[in-house]
Amino acid sequence: MNRSIRITSLFSLLLILVLVANLTWIQAFRDDDLAQNPLNARGFFAAKSTPRGQISTGGQVLAESSQDNQGYYQRSYITNPTTYAPVVGYFSDVYGAAGLELGYNSILNGSDSSLFTTQWLDVISGRPTHGANIELTLDPNAQQTAYEQLSQSGYEGAVVALRPSTGEVLAMASSPSFDPNQIVNPATAEDAWAEYTSAEGAPLLNHATQESLPPGSIFKIITTAAALENGYSADSTVTAEAAVTLPGTNTTLTNYGGQTCAGGGTTTLLTAFQLSCNTAFVETGIDVGADALRASAEDFGVGQTYSLGLDNVPGGLGEIPDDAALGQSSIGQRDVQMNVLQAAVMAGTVSNGGVRMEPYLVSRVTGQDLSELSTHKPKSVGGVEPEIAEQLKTLMEASERNTSGYAGIQIASKTGTAEHGDENTPPHTWYVAFNNDIAVAVLVKDGGGFGTSATGGQVAAPIGRAVLQAAGGF
Repeated sequence: MNRSIRITSLFSLLLILVLVANLTWIQAFRDDDLAQNPLNARGFFAAKSTPRGQISTGGQVLAESSQDNQGYYQRSYITNPTTYAPVVGYFSDVYGAAGLELGYNSILNGSDSSLFTTQWLDVISGRPTHGANIELTLDPNAQQTAYEQLSQSGYEGAVVALRPSTGEVLAMASSPSFDPNQIVNPATAEDAWAEYTSAEGAPLLNHATQESLPPGSIFKIITTAAALENGYSADSTVTAEAAVTLPGTNTTLTNYGGQTCAGGGTTTLLTAFQLSCNTAFVETGIDVGADALRASAEDFGVGQTYSLGLDNVPGGLGEIPDDAALGQSSIGQRDVQMNVLQAAVMAGTVSNGGVRMEPYLVSRVTGQDLSELSTHKPKSVGGVEPEIAEQLKTLMEASERNTSGYAGIQIASKTGTAEHGDENTPPHTWYVAFNNDIAVAVLVKDGGGFGTSATGGQVAAPIGRAVLQAAGGF
């Protein structure tokens, strides 16, 4: 009997020790994680007792809180909610938060340590606690144009426009999108969530930052930069043949449509870039080497993420085990991945004389009386030499002159048509461009309904030019 009691007592003591250890671990190491967990509905109800700050851009209120008859604050999205939803996100009692609502949650709910003085003054003056407001960099005209260009054509993809000299994001559109009001409204939330999470095209995903895909020929900007940094010039001689055999294999890689480049034989790097000749860039990439290609990609921000309040995937070049893989990577295929934000930053770096600026979406934080609490300071985060950027600009201007829809405007651009899947899968189409301190990147996935013959010049370029114009690029 005594032995049974001892065993039971020891077992009970062991359970108590395990429980104490677990509670200690949670309180010491997991409390912040659990408090910030977007599915922590208890925390959200507590937060609903305090009005969140507004989210606005260009003088337009995008998100605000209003008090219901129970004393809780309900979030609503005012101006063109589907246009801004992938950026602004949502703040839901049931489904947590996403987008800037999540990334700037502590600012918007007033709990951020940077707001301590403001909150302390509120307490001693007897004013109710209030979250801070955030003002975005988005240009309403450019944003609306970008979203409509995608959505009205039924495209799945994304557009990013930014100001290269500062890094401020002027447009970030993603399609398909969603209505955040449907997610935050208790009467519609469950049905809306079921619809959005099962819909084709992943509308809750920000395709501009949360998805990386093969960039195809827009990556030739990076390959060219690597070549220019290693002794090449616009006049350097490169192959113009219709096909090349990848080293160590029997696999041939061809130009678009199996055509020669400028008549075959050899041509200049300028002409090869203008005509986007795959064979020339396969051989050039192999010549400069994998280390140089990786270094060039890093200079332009590929493989890196940015702290702009949104989840963003890093992309990268993947493994490059041999020259065959290097040749494929040099034309933006194989394992090379970029997101649309990175593509816009790449174009912006060339536009800005080789200086890569950190992209940002929030320009100012203000208090409930609209007094300025903080403002963003632009920051450079890498890039290439000015001479390299100037040569790339010349090549990209030549590329635009050879792109479908060219209308005589001196835009610098590069198109991309990225193969993926099997030969019957339509390619992803890309366009990057800049002019007048505006840079833009466009991705239309799976050919935009134009089938396997879709090209970046045909599908993505018209969108890019429209957004450039809307943002003041010409």
